[in-house]
Amino acid sequence: MNPAQRSGRLGIGIVGAGRVGPILGAALAGAGHALVGVAAISDESRERADAILPGVPILEIPQLIERSELVILAVPESELATLVQGLADTGSWQAGQLVMHTAPGVGVGVLAPALAQGVIPLAVHPAMQFTGASVDIARLVGTWFAVTAPGPVLPIGQALVVEMGGEPVVVAENDRKAYAEAIETATTFSSAIVDQATSLLSGIGVPAPGLVLGPLVRSAVENALHRARGDDTGTHFDSIGG
Repeated sequence: MNPAQRSGRLGIGIVGAGRVGPILGAALAGAGHALVGVAAISDESRERADAILPGVPILEIPQLIERSELVILAVPESELATLVQGLADTGSWQAGQLVMHTAPGVGVGVLAPALAQGVIPLAVHPAMQFTGASVDIARLVGTWFAVTAPGPVLPIGQALVVEMGGEPVVVAENDRKAYAEAIETATTFSSAIVDQATSLLSGIGVPAPGLVLGPLVRSAVENALHRARGDDTGTHFDSIGG
């Protein structure tokens, strides 16, 4: 099916019931899409899927893909290529099907085996730390999502992000590694600094060091981001890279 002919509502299948997949699924369901199922293996992932997506069937991956118009691959980046190739080897992908992965460091190239079978590829990563709890659904609002896709398909990825309450930013295929490094640097550095500071305050007997540091950390981060924006809080960037 041509993307331009596709109806506005999609039947969505989610592969991976970690912290990200069910949250994105819940957000898209809130926008009116139908969740046809989720693939969850471990007891923990099944419990999470049931908590975030109550009533959504847990299906085997081939069955899930057969029923879905949009497949969300929310699996670790290290497992993504093997999963895509394995499903291509069994002829599971369907022509005209949207396939969206959430790994930060790779673009649509990793979906090449599925693309060869006619899927429409998307790489969409939310720049947010997920807890896996329902609070994450509200936190998606205003979160920036890196979107990588072939030119004609970009509007589909951007529209899905907007439906989840996010802000799309286009990241070129060749820039995904740099994007992932930036996300990892910000996340790791922030966590390490807060952990170190709270440990120091605890060591001198300051009660509830997290509460004490909260306003300081938030203001310091806001000031740094303000400088990064060039003192222009109203500027939105449409793309990153070439």
